[in-house]
Amino acid sequence: MPTCIAPTCIALIVAGGSGQRFGAERPKQYLDLAGKPVLRRTVEAFLGHPQVTGVRVVIDPTWRDAYDAALFGLALPDPVAGGASRQDSVRNGLEALAADGAPDLVLIHDAARPLIDADTIAAVIAALDGTPGAIAAVPVADTLKRGSGDAIAGTVDRDGLWRAQTPQGFRFPAILEAHRAAAGLSLTDDAAVAERAGLSVALVPSKEDNFKVTTPDDLTRATRAIVSSLWDVRTGSGFDVHRFTDGDFVTLCGLRVPHSHGLEGHSDADVGLHALTDAILGALAAGDIGSHFPPTDPRWRGADSAKFLRHAADLVAERGGVIAHADVTIICERPKVGPHRAAMADRIAQILGIEVGRVSVKATTTEQLGFTGRREGIAAQAVATVRLPG
Repeated sequence: MPTCIAPTCIALIVAGGSGQRFGAERPKQYLDLAGKPVLRRTVEAFLGHPQVTGVRVVIDPTWRDAYDAALFGLALPDPVAGGASRQDSVRNGLEALAADGAPDLVLIHDAARPLIDADTIAAVIAALDGTPGAIAAVPVADTLKRGSGDAIAGTVDRDGLWRAQTPQGFRFPAILEAHRAAAGLSLTDDAAVAERAGLSVALVPSKEDNFKVTTPDDLTRATRAIVSSLWDVRTGSGFDVHRFTDGDFVTLCGLRVPHSHGLEGHSDADVGLHALTDAILGALAAGDIGSHFPPTDPRWRGADSAKFLRHAADLVAERGGVIAHADVTIICERPKVGPHRAAMADRIAQILGIEVGRVSVKATTTEQLGFTGRREGIAAQAVATVRLPG
């Protein structure tokens, strides 16, 4: 019997907007949503879907650093530079996909719709078996009024009316040609581009939670929706010690800090990241760092401890959870941690893919008591709070 080959399907995430209506200091797609940037939640929804072959993101290059921080650790191709309008950005993304080897199907999705669910993604893909286009949409339930100033000018028949959402899925060659033909126009969504080209577009029932985050109230609503499903709150603790050895720097919380000595260890001996990794693993009841990365394994000799911490964060994500807070305390007489605390918190937040406001880095001494007081080494303790689905 012939083998049935599944079509290739790329999710094109449109994240080039400035979010001016939101009123924040940076675009809304890079804001925190229950422990993760909005964009990361959106991208992970498609990366984790078994029918999605890959993900490509379209961004405003001005915010490349924010993009890199939001999606740190995810295996994605380079983002595509957006255009002056959403329509231009989508066309740029489609052209990039064509240059890389056109997929069979493309799902075009707004970065600011982070609560898209797997069933809706699957339904849009399934609809493309019988039509060149299909969009997620919700039937209009409210009575619609046409206004004139502050007064009602009439009632609109809501029969047959739907609110368009994303993803909007298409057979790739057809939507690429439709977008090329519509260049320079101002159409409101990709379905409108397809309609103009004479393509049939199916309506796929979606969910109310698949709303677009446009205002601060929307972000609050999305946060409540996520947090309400993550009621299993757990706390884990970690502790680590490394002795001093010859060297001219120590690695602490992902940073190289100049010092008169180095730290002895199989990996880079980063006590801060080791303690935090154990704290997260403890919250998951998933063993300790040594059980995941044995010190007898030569693969981890001199390894960057960010790999260990990212692994722990990935385990949280695999269980559908979030890291709500991370607190690290470095215990040593020297080197001084204070000048590096902000950069350490930034680095931990980047590795974990969370907002820096959810990371605390502190330092203390033992008043010259014990092995740290005698400057024989450095210790660290950490506490991590994790929220998991119940």
